Amino acid sequence: MPSLLTDDGVTLHYEEAGSGTPMVFVHEYAGDHRSWEAQMRFFSRRYRCIAYAARGYTPSEVPSDPEKYSQDRATDDIAAVIKGLGLGPTHVVGLSMGGFATLHMGLRHPDLARSLVAAGVGYGAAPGKTAQFHAETDAAIARIRAEGMDRFGLTYSRGPTRLVFEEKDPRGYAEFQAQLCEHSTEGSALTMNGVQRRRPSLFDLEAQFRAMTVPTLVIAGDEDDPTLEASLYLKRTIKSSALLVMPKCGHTMNLEDPDAFNRAVLDFVTQVDGGRWTNRIPASLAGGIIAASEK
Repeated sequence: MPSLLTDDGVTLHYEEAGSGTPMVFVHEYAGDHRSWEAQMRFFSRRYRCIAYAARGYTPSEVPSDPEKYSQDRATDDIAAVIKGLGLGPTHVVGLSMGGFATLHMGLRHPDLARSLVAAGVGYGAAPGKTAQFHAETDAAIARIRAEGMDRFGLTYSRGPTRLVFEEKDPRGYAEFQAQLCEHSTEGSALTMNGVQRRRPSLFDLEAQFRAMTVPTLVIAGDEDDPTLEASLYLKRTIKSSALLVMPKCGHTMNLEDPDAFNRAVLDFVTQVDGGRWTNRIPASLAGGIIAASEK
């Protein structure tokens, strides 16, 4: 299996397909590198595509040290993949946990990012939700360790924002659930604690996001309630961003509606590669409803 070594000595497994402009896919907590198969097949016709398993997800290494897991580390692992494979500026596409890391790429490593797609981001980030998020993650960590992922995965996959996936595509949902139950119990617990629970709120990074200029596409499912407020906030804060809300769609949007997801991302990266992606017009933020601002 192809692998690379991060700057802190952790081995990451990756898969690669296609040639051309590079595109890296960063998976969510409940997924792994296999979650991007529909995107790998579609985009590898045009791009050099890489999907990797995050640390804590086999066949990548599962470090036992809790300090090896953090939001910054997850972000720096994307950079390690890009540097390790000599990709240069790369289109980075992330979902949920991977979407958070993708956004942080724009803050920590903007020189390595050709563009950013942040899909399904915002869990626990909304003002007033931190205590609830911490309580739910603490309970999840305890159950992971007590039950193991082969059992807890069956519960986690039934979260409220994933039910529409099962309704639309029972076969695809069953595959997603089965893969989730194969995850490392230790890696899942450490990732939930170090990356998920301890990450900073997006709303605390407003100044940094306002200064960010990497072309960014934010995607939310309209039935993924915990991400809607954060997605609007990101659109209003990142001047180089656009927002897409996918209809009748939950959290796992690249699996639920792969064709719509792929076409939206393709349109975005095509505009970026063609030099046609622009920052928001400042006058559009003047605050008027129908009246134009005076020049």
